[in-house]
Amino acid sequence: MDIGQANEEFGIAGVLSICAGEGGFPIICIDNEHARAELSSYGGQVLSFHPQRAAQDLLFVSEYAYFQPGKAIKGGIPVCWPWFGPDPEAKGRPDHGFVRARQWRLLGTEAMVDGGTRVRLGCRDDEATRALWPYAFALEVEVTVADTLGVALTTRNTGDGPITVTQALHSYFKVGDARRVQVLGLAGYEYIDKVARSEPGGADPGQVDVHITQSGPINFDGPVNRIYLDTGERLVIDDASLNRQIRIDREGSRSAVVWNPWIEQSRQMGDFGDDEYLHMVCVETTNAATDAVTIPAGGSHRLASRYGLVYD
Repeated sequence: MDIGQANEEFGIAGVLSICAGEGGFPIICIDNEHARAELSSYGGQVLSFHPQRAAQDLLFVSEYAYFQPGKAIKGGIPVCWPWFGPDPEAKGRPDHGFVRARQWRLLGTEAMVDGGTRVRLGCRDDEATRALWPYAFALEVEVTVADTLGVALTTRNTGDGPITVTQALHSYFKVGDARRVQVLGLAGYEYIDKVARSEPGGADPGQVDVHITQSGPINFDGPVNRIYLDTGERLVIDDASLNRQIRIDREGSRSAVVWNPWIEQSRQMGDFGDDEYLHMVCVETTNAATDAVTIPAGGSHRLASRYGLVYD
């Protein structure tokens, strides 16, 4: 992206500008009457959303995040697509797909009548993507920065046969102390416990997934890696340390992922601080596990979330 040309074509005076961010990645900076936000064209990824009347950002980005070509940025809202989790065919392809480590094209910006700002970014198949996944597609992420943050990922199947995808808006939220956080809205739902599969003495990885029914709110006192199935549309993060609640309203999703790496996994990640697990939780809007989406030729699917603080 030529930053000067992008500002001429897409800049909005006093509200939106494009600048060179860390690693030289183009960053779309928004500062409107409702909130400040930053979006990276690399990965089509929201990095920051800070409501004007809030004390802190809603989103978490690791201090050790890579801003390098070919690496995913640890934090914000990465786009996982066309698969969520490990390579489903075990071919050595990247975890969580390939679009979070690609440059996306800036398609449009808009100043909205309510004072909000809308940005559209796109990504299409090419020779490099077809070498990894042999299908034609057009992705668009639409980000709306207002009193809430809206993120919508639309997949269009531009090929001549059906495609099946799993995907996620892999949202990292900033919290004061994960040990004092609860996630509400998933009580009574069944989840696949990925920690139980991987711990010594847990389920044999060759066996079926461990399924558990959630009782009460989700608390964090150890590693959490869960795929919740057939879930409702609204979830809430109750953060006692920062004295706030974050509401997540979801669309096009029947599954949700809750993740915190905790101590040992944090120490094993080069792009994540040893103690940063205390200051983040992931509550993700997904099509994962049994919630895979099949899109016919010429069809589309929209996965979307709206994030905001709950005010009394």
